[in-house]
Amino acid sequence: MTHIGFSFEFFPPKSEVMEKRLWETIRQLEPLGADFVSVTYGAGGSTQKPTFETVTRIQKETPLKPAAHLTCVGASREDIDAIATSYWEAGIRHIVALRGDSPDGIGSAYDPVSSGYAYGADLVAGLKRVADFDISVAAYPERHPESPSWSAELDNLKRKVDAGANQAITQFFISPDVFLSYRDRVRDAGINIPIIPGIMLQPNFNGLQRMAKMCGVDIPQKMAELYDGLDNKPRERDLLTISLTQQLVSKLKTNGVNQFHFYTLNKANLAKPVIASFESHQYRSRLVNSERLRA
Repeated sequence: MTHIGFSFEFFPPKSEVMEKRLWETIRQLEPLGADFVSVTYGAGGSTQKPTFETVTRIQKETPLKPAAHLTCVGASREDIDAIATSYWEAGIRHIVALRGDSPDGIGSAYDPVSSGYAYGADLVAGLKRVADFDISVAAYPERHPESPSWSAELDNLKRKVDAGANQAITQFFISPDVFLSYRDRVRDAGINIPIIPGIMLQPNFNGLQRMAKMCGVDIPQKMAELYDGLDNKPRERDLLTISLTQQLVSKLKTNGVNQFHFYTLNKANLAKPVIASFESHQYRSRLVNSERLRA
């Protein structure tokens, strides 16, 4: 039986109410047996402390394996190395290493810190000098918005791999063919690390459109038609999102994809039924093993 792996992404809370919701989500998703969970890092390092606190709390209080996001933005090499060392000393072995976006947001000009790591490949190499981290990096099935060509896009990914990246997690996408075509490009370029599809769990179609526009993600017109008229029908939107996500995952599994990374937006209500669709002896075994860990 092919092992189907999955992971979840969270973002650090900005208030007590958001923190309570995040931990409710973590507790609901914990029994599902994710391979790992990642915690994002705000633009310009704006959530450095909350990210560290969330990651280390997950490490201490749950059986989950947390991964910490780190970016190049707004920090010197010395500062980033110190953060990485703190993670290693806290028992965190997995870093999601990203160039990061300007503090002014996606689309604003990126300006590397002169004393910092300029790009993702530089950050990966620096982290490997600090300790033998398991390192995930970003990949872009529809090209990064700043990338001038597919050749440049793939060369950048290869630099990150050569620097020590172990796997890549993609930007979200809507059509399975977008990911499958990208996977072919990556393999044709001689890049052989795992490429994990990033799956967005966003039932608010207007919010999804905003994210897609910023990230250069294409949304098919057919999808817009499906969500039309559901703005004030949250239950219907959730059910549609679950169904579309299950279809996306199923098509990818049929084409040999066996790892998935879900952008949860700190909510469990969509992730749980999607993972339940993995229903198999493997899935039931993971639930049992997770419950034993919690006992």
